[in-house]
Amino acid sequence: MGSPSLPAARLPFRDPALPIDKRVDDLLGRLTLDERIALLHQYAPAVERLGIAAFRTGTEALHGVSWLGEATVFPQAVGLGATWDEDLVHQVAEAVSTELRAFHHHRPTANGIGTNSLQAWAPVVNLLRDPRWGRNEEGYSEDPVHTARLGTAYCAGLAGGHPTYLRAAAVLKHFLAYNNEDDRCVTSSGLRPRVLQEYDLAAFRPVVASGAATGAMAAYNLVNGRPCHVSPLIETELRSWALSTGHELFVVSDAEAPSNLVDQEHYFDDHASGHAAALKAGIDSFTDQNEDSATVIGRLREALERGLIDEADIDRAVRRQLQLRFRLGEFDADLDPYTGIGPEVIDCAEHRALALRAATDSVVLLRNDGLLPLEADRAPRIAVIGPLADVLYEDWYSGTLPYQVGIASGLRAALGEGGGDVVTVEGADRIALRSRTTGDPLGGTAFDVSEWGNGVLTLRDTATGRYLTRKDDDSLVADHEVIKTWFINETFFLEPDPAGDADIVLLRNVFTGRYAAVDPADGRVRVTAETPQAAERWQRELLRDGAAEAQAVAEAADVAVVVLGNHPLINGRETEDRSGTALPETQEALLRAVAAVRPETALVVMSSYPYALDWADEHLPAVVWTSHGGQETGRALAAVLLGEADPAGRLPQTWYRGDDELPHPLDYDVIKAGWTYQYHRTAPLYPFGHGLSYTDFAHDDLRLSTATMAQDGTLDVTVTLSNTGMRSGSEVVQLYVRALDARYEAPRLKLADFRKVRLEAGENRQLAFRLPAEQLAHWDVATRTFTVDPGAYEVLVARSAEHVTLTAPLTVTGAPPAPRALVDRRTLAVDFDDYTDVTLVDATRTAGDAVTPADPARPATLLFRSVDLSGAARFQAEVACEDTGPGEARLEVRAGDRLLTEIAVPVTGSRYTWTTATADTAAPGDGVHDLRLTLHGAFRLASFRFDSPADDPHVEAGAL
Repeated sequence: MGSPSLPAARLPFRDPALPIDKRVDDLLGRLTLDERIALLHQYAPAVERLGIAAFRTGTEALHGVSWLGEATVFPQAVGLGATWDEDLVHQVAEAVSTELRAFHHHRPTANGIGTNSLQAWAPVVNLLRDPRWGRNEEGYSEDPVHTARLGTAYCAGLAGGHPTYLRAAAVLKHFLAYNNEDDRCVTSSGLRPRVLQEYDLAAFRPVVASGAATGAMAAYNLVNGRPCHVSPLIETELRSWALSTGHELFVVSDAEAPSNLVDQEHYFDDHASGHAAALKAGIDSFTDQNEDSATVIGRLREALERGLIDEADIDRAVRRQLQLRFRLGEFDADLDPYTGIGPEVIDCAEHRALALRAATDSVVLLRNDGLLPLEADRAPRIAVIGPLADVLYEDWYSGTLPYQVGIASGLRAALGEGGGDVVTVEGADRIALRSRTTGDPLGGTAFDVSEWGNGVLTLRDTATGRYLTRKDDDSLVADHEVIKTWFINETFFLEPDPAGDADIVLLRNVFTGRYAAVDPADGRVRVTAETPQAAERWQRELLRDGAAEAQAVAEAADVAVVVLGNHPLINGRETEDRSGTALPETQEALLRAVAAVRPETALVVMSSYPYALDWADEHLPAVVWTSHGGQETGRALAAVLLGEADPAGRLPQTWYRGDDELPHPLDYDVIKAGWTYQYHRTAPLYPFGHGLSYTDFAHDDLRLSTATMAQDGTLDVTVTLSNTGMRSGSEVVQLYVRALDARYEAPRLKLADFRKVRLEAGENRQLAFRLPAEQLAHWDVATRTFTVDPGAYEVLVARSAEHVTLTAPLTVTGAPPAPRALVDRRTLAVDFDDYTDVTLVDATRTAGDAVTPADPARPATLLFRSVDLSGAARFQAEVACEDTGPGEARLEVRAGDRLLTEIAVPVTGSRYTWTTATADTAAPGDGVHDLRLTLHGAFRLASFRFDSPADDPHVEAGAL
């Protein structure tokens, strides 16, 4: 490979008449090895001799273009999920990608390296399994069908619809099973095959198979003990779904995750090994070491020299990048239909109108006992109260708000001259903190205090409105207008005096954990004290009682609107999960204080995630939810509160009750733990799909085209939707399915389809759904395929997962499943039907799963139901045992209550060194049995088999 003999402009890769693959082949063949390796870093340098520009992977574009300056800010993804509207989500993505093009062509990057990338790192299709997830705002839904539908719409909107060129290239985040922030780089998500196939993969699979997604990003976490960045699922699942689309996926790493393979996860001994494993597993671009590409390139060069990778591995990844760059029009500026997009589209009038529509359609009316909609002539004086009464916040993946309309401002503008009076108070305490050492107030000023949960506070200077901030030298200065940095230095605790003086507090910075102290040398206040004893004592002076002020305003009003919720960068954000679902204590107290004097109180929750609103649901006449809805949030809420718009949103995830004990955050087994509407066993406060309207709807005349269906068949479902109320409105008709008397633990019900419909008063419409049998399928662990069992099912039409309106029986015909045959065949240990006290782990660093006791001191059990053991005479198990520990490692095998055999597990010296342990078995008896394998002690089990007497019992050690 060397310099071209033709001028660069005349080389074959520049010829748009050639197929892209031919052009890629030509360009790849002209790049030197060094040039190809350099392309593997996020910041790929220019190749000037070929006239190729620099390329950078990734611009954040989750609900608007992020981090590049002012751009249209749409509702958070969870808010877009609440719209249940694929067309709207598609239009939002079109607007985002149009603005992304404008930034790409006309706005320089902040660091001057490369251009703003047209590869959009969006959407997030991780499922909202646990509402305490710090990044809950980034996902669409807890349901895979719902998430996949909206994710496909967003990807298609980004792409632009041209047959050859992409407006922007969508990258799905984050593969795979990523739903916790605490210790996210070292925690492992345990996914048994049913959960993997039916839940986590089910959100990604349809989006990739549609061809709308062009790439994916690997997740920080591990799955079954193996880091996602070296997961075989990248190739065996993720990329396999794209085969029929004609395009390969371009897979990128998450930031610094390749280094984490060594530095945090200790999965590999050195970075060359880790980077090599990631490349071979399917990572095509390394987002690592920020702009320092030399470090990553050096590691890959070392891996090549050590024989850990070869040039084919490099070429495979570079080819995928080049394919994407050709599709983005980089080499065909004259033909690219999106080249002419200019900066005038950024926050243009059309996009502002779309932002208003999206924010309006995402509002969910959770409860209404007649208070809403408000009417100006009935409620001329409205008190808007709370920490979010008239302010909007950006989240980490927001663009910079070009303007903001808060709720109070939206109501004031909507009511107009003479239409009513809107009074606004935050309900925040105003305090001064006076040093006991110097007698001076902190900062020489007073502060308004807001609490965001667990006692975490922000203190805002009353004179400037700026937040008190810990600076790099640990001094305290109130100089930040907006809280939006990776490390948050604006949050504090006011802790009681250890000596018990009720009026004295200590000021502690949340980020550093240190206390404020007065420096005796210069009298300045710095956050340097390591202990309460060394901290400064502060006299807390209450200058204004926020709750009392709120009560006075509410009592003088006709209606109170209390706006509570979260700050997206505090207490529940990337790197930090929530500890619970309760409202912040002071917010709950403020709500109750207002309602005590003004029964006509509506609660508006503006949040990135669900809250437990038990008290509000019981005592208030109206409860409304919106995500952080972007720049038009206030106008959108005003339209809904005043009845100018029907509340069209529906919940994309379950809102649990406060006393409903949620599973452990790291329990990813949605089936056994009881996550989401599919498996949760306690009635929620507000169910998945819930949302009220100002009008009434009726569902009638549910019909199936056939009452019986083959296991590979399809049927048509029709239902009539009628608006029986006095005004127009929107309904989301939700179609669910349910298996009756299943041989496996089936979902309580499962979303199969949905349709959002707007009807005028008195209008009715017949809706038609196509229901393929695959919507009834479950992952059969015996056959390792999706299977539709014959038997009885139900098709249900519902307003939510807990509000079924119509049900129709359905029978699936076919041969019943045979008992599971276990003799003379290898069975994977993870293909169990049920288990107790088991942890799923990696069988090797590159492939395979195994099981091990969650606690070696406690037996762990695997259950395999309805197995046929006819002729079984010998039992073999693939085991690995690094060290038995204090007790004996053994495997006990039972058919029903009958002990078949016990095997002593030998020490193999490593968790990845496998051997086969063998023992004769007692006769299992006639008929079908439930097989139980009980693991005692510290060892791993990958697979087992029963042999008949004629079989050779010898199996080579290390068969994995």
